[in-house]
Amino acid sequence: MSSAGLAVSRIRAEEPLISPRFFHNALDLNLDESIMVFLSVSGNMIPLRVFESDSIESVKLRIQSFKGFVVKTQKLVCGGRELSRSDSLVRDYGVANGNVLHLVLRVSDLQTVNVKTSCGKEWTFDVGRHRDFEYVKRQIAKRAKWLVEEEDQELVYEGELLKDQQLVDDICKQNDAVIHLFVRKSAKIRTKRVAKNLDELSVEAPELGSSKRDYNVKSVESVLVSTLPSNLCEKDFLLEPVFVNPEAEIPSEILDVMEMTYEGLDNGSTPIRSSEGSGGAYLMQDSTGLEYVSVFKPMDEEPKAKNNPHGLPLTLDGEGLKRGTKVGQGAFREVAAYLLDHPLNGRRETTGEVSGFAGVPPTGLVKCLHRGFNHPGGITPKIGSLQKFVKNDGSCEDIGPGSFPVGEVHKISVLDIRLANADRHAGNILFRKNNETGQTVLIPIDHGYCLPDYFEDCTFEWLYWPQAKQPYSAETVEYIRSLDAEEDIALLKFYGWDLPIESARTLRISTMLLKKGVELGLTPYQIGSIMCRVNINRESAIEEIIQEALDSVIPGTSEECFIETVSEIMDRRLDEISG
Repeated sequence: MSSAGLAVSRIRAEEPLISPRFFHNALDLNLDESIMVFLSVSGNMIPLRVFESDSIESVKLRIQSFKGFVVKTQKLVCGGRELSRSDSLVRDYGVANGNVLHLVLRVSDLQTVNVKTSCGKEWTFDVGRHRDFEYVKRQIAKRAKWLVEEEDQELVYEGELLKDQQLVDDICKQNDAVIHLFVRKSAKIRTKRVAKNLDELSVEAPELGSSKRDYNVKSVESVLVSTLPSNLCEKDFLLEPVFVNPEAEIPSEILDVMEMTYEGLDNGSTPIRSSEGSGGAYLMQDSTGLEYVSVFKPMDEEPKAKNNPHGLPLTLDGEGLKRGTKVGQGAFREVAAYLLDHPLNGRRETTGEVSGFAGVPPTGLVKCLHRGFNHPGGITPKIGSLQKFVKNDGSCEDIGPGSFPVGEVHKISVLDIRLANADRHAGNILFRKNNETGQTVLIPIDHGYCLPDYFEDCTFEWLYWPQAKQPYSAETVEYIRSLDAEEDIALLKFYGWDLPIESARTLRISTMLLKKGVELGLTPYQIGSIMCRVNINRESAIEEIIQEALDSVIPGTSEECFIETVSEIMDRRLDEISG
């Protein structure tokens, strides 16, 4: 289950308590000060009393003790804003009688399945936990080289025959690592008709243009199908890049992702909606339907957008879940994070590999049409971000941070500080272990809440990891010195996003803080602490610096003069910290 609703209302004295164990001290209960929370799970409304003086963390712990949820996987939303600061109180967020909250559960979507046949052949692929084993059989049958018909398969797990209607998640509860399946019964030889006559053999497969640069003047769809006969050009899907500036060349690694995604759609692979997160996100499959190649996030399915699949309330003022962000701009921010993740050598390689300093997966802006998306008002094309799916061993919330290399944590801290990320938690940092070297690589994803208009909701979970208190390496310091906010703003404009003045100001100030901080020898923890609030009601140091600058300048002051004022005040505050 991906989402559940919570309703908050004033409790009545005659209403029964659920259980005394849910309270700090049942003898000290004051019913006039408590509120009743109704937790909706699978259509069942479960009452749960909380106090306005409870912390967000304690509420999540109470939910966990009641239904067995894992605290790390809970996301609470009230009044269109995520209650993300666990140590803040319920009343700090203004939760009062009659409010409506939403509980979103971030559950791992993928389960690794190892399949082995009676003749000893085996392979491994990932499958959605919500799939049944009839679907798994179809994926096995798709492997033509295996020549295994779906009807000839019997899947066995730990000696027991699995039913077609049984869900993968039923087995996941017993084994959280890998499901080992055995395909029993002999396979048949599958035949495939090549052509009815010689004329059919003359129909050649569509060829790409002479270079990938051709994609810059044609859509992916037109390039891939334009050479087909007209009666074969009709498609029930669409995938094409969105061009704002025709002169902007799309990086080759993004074109590769789009090409693989297109091939999957063309072969009938259906997008699979992720159960994680609070917005619509779709796992796009390759042509075999056995592997994921990309993740598509439509603008109109973002949290608080009109087609959001999780039932979150619509925005009334255009603001997103995080303060200073706008609904419908998440895709721009996803692409911006990739474009601004400059490689260490100052340029991007064309090998298709992730080459940015922090390792943001290749991300582009596309238009996509498929009936598998959320279309409550009719099927229409959607614009959104398309990001390469990176194979991984899990997210950082699955393991402790002690094993993460210092450099890997530092590279993400540089990205988050520069972009003033308002949503960096362990769940959106993936990790991958190199079997040969034993090294762990961290992969940052989900940047829909970076570059906000102001710093109120900046949160960095790595701030509390031990690596954050170690100084940056000389190589990282040199990289930070090479950063230029004005060049970054111009780059984003070149690719089609003319940053609003507020977001551009955020980028200028955060880059300034990062560069000044490393020159003074400050650690990621010290710099990040300047940007993040201790609690929801206490402004961060960077907010105080900005407010002091606003109070110091006269109305009508140019942005350049304002930034200079911020710089002077920041120098003074940093001297106090470093001294």
